[in-house]
Amino acid sequence: MSHDHDHALPGSHDTLGRAFATGIALNLGFVVVEAISGVRAHSTALLADAAHNLSDVLGLIMAWGAAALARRAPSNLHTYGFRRSTVLAALTNAMLLVAAVGGVAWEAIGRFRSPALPQGTTMMWVAAIGVLVNGISALLFRNRSKSDANVRGAFLHLAADAVVSAGVVAAGALLWQTGWAWVDPVTSLLVSAIVLFGTWGLLRESLHLALDGVPMQIELEAVRAFLASLPGVEGVHDLHVWAMSTTEVALTAHLVMPWADHPPAFLETLESEMEKRFGIAHVTVQLDPPTSAECRRAADGVV
Repeated sequence: MSHDHDHALPGSHDTLGRAFATGIALNLGFVVVEAISGVRAHSTALLADAAHNLSDVLGLIMAWGAAALARRAPSNLHTYGFRRSTVLAALTNAMLLVAAVGGVAWEAIGRFRSPALPQGTTMMWVAAIGVLVNGISALLFRNRSKSDANVRGAFLHLAADAVVSAGVVAAGALLWQTGWAWVDPVTSLLVSAIVLFGTWGLLRESLHLALDGVPMQIELEAVRAFLASLPGVEGVHDLHVWAMSTTEVALTAHLVMPWADHPPAFLETLESEMEKRFGIAHVTVQLDPPTSAECRRAADGVV
């Protein structure tokens, strides 16, 4: 019952590709400007934001590459194609982001021991550019984010970056007015904490999906109950639900029911019902007659 699905509209891949290319170009240019400004202005807050934006660039590149790989046709060696590359890209992005945050936080702590007075006005202007760049980049993915979870993650991440840059603007204004050198490293630590908080969910979810965990939005017992409620089904076992990619979910199951020469009528609509109710588009079921020997896959703990 399983077959390939591609619900994208004609030309949508080209539109998404242009959005990725534009977002990468904007953010990469801003990273260079922000990093140079952070060094010249002695601002760890700007360097923290630059590191974060660099991770965004790497994330956009990997997400773009993974999205392209996911569209490749299955082969004799990769029967699912390269759909799982989107999960691996998300996991790699999360790990890189955690490493970048750790480095910036370490530098900020060092600034408490050897404080340097940053240039508040430079912080304000550069971070204000960051608000603009991240805001424009987020808008590029806004429409597609409503139907694509992977793109929605990029949209929310860029939108959050705009908010973080706005915080650096506020820190620069406070530093400009007061001359308090500690404002810069404190802001760096706050930015790092915000980024780490947002990244932790991505790290946990991507690792969960990489280990073939049930996607967070799906309640496995609800799926089991639905299958058990189908006409003629006397039992459900060997039920597996996993993510083929960050946007596609697959299911396999054994259904115990009276055997007949013709398959039950619900098989014709089962896949469409599973997609409508649970977002599971790839469904494969095996029918086990109740009169046969017990299926060895029915025991608890058997994969």
